[in-house]
Amino acid sequence: MKDRNVTLVQLSGLGIGAAFLLATASLAPATARNPIIANQGVNDPHIHIFDDKAYLYASHDKSARNAAFVMEDWQVWSSDDLVNWTLRSTLYPDQTYLKSQPNFASAWATDVAEKNGKYYWYFSEANRQTGVVVGDSPVGPWRDPLGKPLLAETLTPTHEYDPGLFSEGDDRFIIFGVWDYYIARLGDDMISLAQEPRKIDIAGAKGPYTFTKGTPFDGKLTDDKPFLHKHGDLYYLSWGAFYATSPDLYGPYEYRGAVITEASFPTGLSQPTWPTGPQQGRHGSFFTWHGQTYFAYCDISQSGNRYFRDTFISYVHYRRDGSIAPIRVDLTGVGEYLATSDPIEAEEFYARNRFKKRERAGASNSFEVMLDGAAGELSFPNIRGLGGKDTIVLDMTGDAALPFVVSISRTGASEPIAAHSLRGAKLWRIPLGSLGESESLVIKFERAGAGDLALDRIWFE
Repeated sequence: MKDRNVTLVQLSGLGIGAAFLLATASLAPATARNPIIANQGVNDPHIHIFDDKAYLYASHDKSARNAAFVMEDWQVWSSDDLVNWTLRSTLYPDQTYLKSQPNFASAWATDVAEKNGKYYWYFSEANRQTGVVVGDSPVGPWRDPLGKPLLAETLTPTHEYDPGLFSEGDDRFIIFGVWDYYIARLGDDMISLAQEPRKIDIAGAKGPYTFTKGTPFDGKLTDDKPFLHKHGDLYYLSWGAFYATSPDLYGPYEYRGAVITEASFPTGLSQPTWPTGPQQGRHGSFFTWHGQTYFAYCDISQSGNRYFRDTFISYVHYRRDGSIAPIRVDLTGVGEYLATSDPIEAEEFYARNRFKKRERAGASNSFEVMLDGAAGELSFPNIRGLGGKDTIVLDMTGDAALPFVVSISRTGASEPIAAHSLRGAKLWRIPLGSLGESESLVIKFERAGAGDLALDRIWFE
């Protein structure tokens, strides 16, 4: 695993209790991959999109030499493309009510929510309580409006830590706990609860310890670090790699499976891993951007140390029945593509316009993207390994006689590299001329009349 060159600059004069760290990352093309921020101990990732920029709110393992969880601060990173990340803000315990605890080193998982132009960052005090700070931007500066925990350790029968934030309409909800999860709607001020926390029931739940023997948690049905997201008409409650669904936010939920299975490791990254196996320890979050959904999660395959974790991101594909197909855990990551290895799956686009994913048994990865209108575009930035290649191959399905026009353009260009009028969904080879070693391409389809037109995968020759 190659290191990234990160230069930290301390800024002063930002007001009492506001300490910022900025990072400028010097990234060679070969290093832009999973883990997204290598060798920095950035973990427990929660990614949110604010003003068309990705913000990662994370815990921070102090050192690769850690032999226990040593976590002295929380961090905010940002990215315009999910490939290049910049450290924007660091929250230290002494900027919060935790200043009364010298040498505090249990800055556990965290999450954020926006309301009325302010940003509320919720953080764990070890496995005990949850506090909150507020800022006027996604990166602060931050202040503690309560001077005490928002979720005190006596609030419910569970432990009040590992918060996840969920937004729906004007409402914001907080979910927290271990083994049993509780949810409550936040007050309009975002620093109080508008209702008593309600326990969430999960039918048939399973987790990393359900079938273990010899651990302190044998037989436990869930884990810590709950997270909520919504897709279509279903709410998804996840705890690491495991998840359940419900048509109602408050449940009851039905266990559906795990997003990480044996099928998730085609390149062999299942080792080294956690004591109970590669489904353990996958604290993370789901997010959607430019029409694509992702899972950001913890991984230790590169560090080999469960106390010095990295963040990986993988693509997420929902099946017709609402279940989630197993993700692929690899070093390529998202927002970039390798033309030198396997074909690029069309459903792993970076951005789409008038296309939608669909499950199909005959597709190469059981999914493809179908044109959902008269014309649509798919964006694939940062395609690497194109040196010596001059042709794109489109593996298409649908109407065998449908006329359509396909054009290939570089991102931001006014004129296409190539444009052709074609007939019928089949395997098409489109000459592009000389390509650079790395290109960012947009594929546009326009069809004449009704008819099914879908793209399964692409590759270059």
